[in-house]
Amino acid sequence: MSRDRYVDFMRAWAILLVVTGHWLITALVLGPGGQITAPELLATIPWTQWLTLGFQIMPLFFLAGGHAAGGSWSRARETGDTAAGWVGQRALRLLLPVAVYSGLVLLAVGICSAVGVDPDTLALVGWAMAMQFWFLPVYLILSVLTPSLHAAHRRWGLLVPVVMGAAALAADALALAVRVPYIGLLNYVLVWGVAYQLGFCWRDGLLTGRRRMPAAMAAGGGLAFAVLITLGPFPVSLILVTGQDPSNTDPPSAAMLAWAVAQVGLCLLAAPAVRRLLDRERVWRAVRHVGGASMTLYLWHMLPVLVVAAAFYLTGIAPEPAFGSGAWWGLRLPWLLVLGVVLVGVLLALRPLERRQALLYERIRPAIGLRRPWPLWLGLATSVAALTWFAMRGFAYGGRFPALPTLSLALGTTLVTAHRRTAVHKTPDEPKSALKRAA
Repeated sequence: MSRDRYVDFMRAWAILLVVTGHWLITALVLGPGGQITAPELLATIPWTQWLTLGFQIMPLFFLAGGHAAGGSWSRARETGDTAAGWVGQRALRLLLPVAVYSGLVLLAVGICSAVGVDPDTLALVGWAMAMQFWFLPVYLILSVLTPSLHAAHRRWGLLVPVVMGAAALAADALALAVRVPYIGLLNYVLVWGVAYQLGFCWRDGLLTGRRRMPAAMAAGGGLAFAVLITLGPFPVSLILVTGQDPSNTDPPSAAMLAWAVAQVGLCLLAAPAVRRLLDRERVWRAVRHVGGASMTLYLWHMLPVLVVAAAFYLTGIAPEPAFGSGAWWGLRLPWLLVLGVVLVGVLLALRPLERRQALLYERIRPAIGLRRPWPLWLGLATSVAALTWFAMRGFAYGGRFPALPTLSLALGTTLVTAHRRTAVHKTPDEPKSALKRAA
């Protein structure tokens, strides 16, 4: 009864926009030699970059993630759980479905490579199936840092995201003006970390306790974004576009930070109206279903594109008006509908696998009282490195099977599950519920 339905709604809404946005910008063209190419819509038709203001919804993922993690870690602290045990369980919830997804995709890549599939086609498909992976290493890092970030939040409150934002602006300035190498990479944690930290603040009432705070964030962030793209060096696109320098996402820029603040403000302004809507049981049931399948949707939503490409484009069934023409845009709606139908079929087919994953998680999850955490930290570092490689290069870089990253992800996931449960001894004054949780 204490669950905030609006947080679940944000996650569900965000995942639907991510899926729709990726499908919308994916364009397939059948070449004269029978090969399928995917022109980059945002680069080919520049005005479409304005659409990314509505579809770049990742700040809400991190905001909701911070809200949920703040509550979860607070409850864990109250029951005496260790940071390592809590981090291990959170990380495994993410890594287990990722490992299953990656394993199946890599198996397909290995088979295709062995039978001689065209390397360029294989590389393109491998990239498409890993394009969403950039989120995973960033979120894992923030999960690892949660106990420290939450401790800072309890002590300094809103000052923490303000300082993180200032550090992100400084890193961006050094990267652009002085060309300090690699310093911009800090903004993957700093910019998205601001939204994550604001989730702590939101949960504890620091953003909603002051009536004008959400409006000030929405207006101030929006104005700063407008100034940065008009007078500054930043493009309007909030999704990576080939050839744009600087980019607002690779790494996250000052403009992305401004948009994240504005989006958080708008989210808080919309909360009362949406919460009233969520009181309707039918609406809440739909949100719950989408939220329950959010990880599956996030990982598998590009598979329908490959299915439709094989069924309609390789066979020549799909009509192919000129790219970017009115007729081409008119076909976007049936394109989205067909992909949606295929995705529903994929979700239904994956249900038994999801149930087995849930059972496996209960069997192998790290103990809450984990006292020797070095395998966990090593496993997380190895997993982050492997996921970063896949996010940057895809599952078939150069048309080849990525043996080393595959082994790294397998090793990392295995190490995260390596744990030693601490014995629990009952004392006369110890609550039974605490004993059950520790066991």
